[in-house]
Amino acid sequence: MNKTRKTNSKLTRGASKISFTLISILLGFLIGALVLVIAGFDPLEGFKNLFLGVFKTPRHMGWAIVTSTPIIMTGLGVCFAFKTGLFNMGAEGQFIVGTIVAFLVGYKFNLPPIILPIVAIILAMIAGALYGAIAGFIKAKFGIHEVISTIMLNWVAYYFQNFIVYRNRQPNSMGSFDVSDNAKITLFTDAAKRFDGFFSKFFRAPIHWGTILAIVAVICVWYILNKTTLGYELKAVGLNDEASKYGGINSSKKLVQSMAISGAICALAGVTQVLGFTYNLSILTSMQNFGFDGLAVALLASNNPIGVIFSGLFFGSLKYAGNNLQRSMGVPSEIISIIIGTIILFTAVPLVFRIVKAKAKRRKNLKKVNEDKKELIDKENKEEKIEIKEDVDND
Repeated sequence: MNKTRKTNSKLTRGASKISFTLISILLGFLIGALVLVIAGFDPLEGFKNLFLGVFKTPRHMGWAIVTSTPIIMTGLGVCFAFKTGLFNMGAEGQFIVGTIVAFLVGYKFNLPPIILPIVAIILAMIAGALYGAIAGFIKAKFGIHEVISTIMLNWVAYYFQNFIVYRNRQPNSMGSFDVSDNAKITLFTDAAKRFDGFFSKFFRAPIHWGTILAIVAVICVWYILNKTTLGYELKAVGLNDEASKYGGINSSKKLVQSMAISGAICALAGVTQVLGFTYNLSILTSMQNFGFDGLAVALLASNNPIGVIFSGLFFGSLKYAGNNLQRSMGVPSEIISIIIGTIILFTAVPLVFRIVKAKAKRRKNLKKVNEDKKELIDKENKEEKIEIKEDVDND
C-alpha cells in the first residue's frame, strides 16, 4: 500500500514538473512573439521560419542534432553536480579543457584510426575530472563555494586555449592546424555514395560518434545515481551534509568525486566537438557558452538525466534554427537568446520558491529547537530550586 502511494506520488510530481516545463516553454515563446512584434516582425512568420529551420530538410535535422550534442553532455555534467548538491558553474572551463586535450592528442599523436580517438577521449575525461576535482577539493578543504572557484577556473581554461592555439596556429589564420584524419570521429563523410533518400541528406550534416556517446553517458549517469551505492552517497551528501556525516559518509571525499565526474562529462563534450565537428581550435574572443547552455539544459530538465536529452535537443534546435530566422527575415539572433532566457526564468521560479520555503522551514525548526532547549533549561532550573528549598526546609 505504501509502495503504491509512493509510486503515485512520484508520478504526480513528475507530471507536475513536465506540465510546468511546458508552460515555461509556452511563456517563453509568448515573450519572444511580443519582442518580435515590438521589433516590427510578424511573430507567426517568425515561428514558421524557426520550425522550418529544423524540419525543412533532413540535413537541417542533422545539423540540429550536431548543435545539440555538446550541450546535452555539458547539461548532463551540470545535472550530475546539481543532483549531489553542487552548482557547477565551471562546465564551460571543463569543456574547454576537453577541447584542448582532444586537439593536442589528435594533432601530436601518431596512432591508428580507432585507437587515437579512444586515447583522446580517455585523456580528455581524465583532464576534465582533475580540473573539476580542483573546485571540489577547494570547497571540501577550505569551504570556498564552488561557484566562485569554478568561474575563476573557466578563465584559466579560456586563456590556456588561446595560448595553445597561438603555439600551433596556421599562418594568416585565427585557428590551429587540424587534427589528423585518424583522430576524427565523424560517422560518414561520403553519405551521398552510401545512402539514398532521407539518410543521404541527413548524413550530409557532420553527425559524429559524440551523439552516441552522449546517450551512453546519460544512461551511465542515470544508473550511477539511481542504482549504485556511490550514487546514493553522493545524493545523500547533497541533501544533507551533516546527516550524511553522521551516517558515516565522508562528505569531503564525495564532493571531490562529484565534481570530478561532472568535469569528466563536460570534457567529453569538448573532445567530441573537436574530433567530430570543428577538427581544430580557434582563438577565443569570448566564451563559447557550451557550459552555460548546459546550465539551462539541466534546469529545464529538472536535473533529470533522461530529461537532459530532450531539453538539450530543444535548446540545440532553437539555437540552430535561429540562424534560419536571421537569414530569412533579418531577425537578430538575440531573439532566440531572449526566448531561451525567458524559458529558464520561468523554469527557475519554482526552484526559488523551494529554496525560500526550505530556508523558512529551517529557521522555524531552529527556532523550535531553541525554544525547546530554553524550556528544558527553565524546567531544570525550576527543579533545582525546588530541591534546594526542600534541602533548606529539611535542615
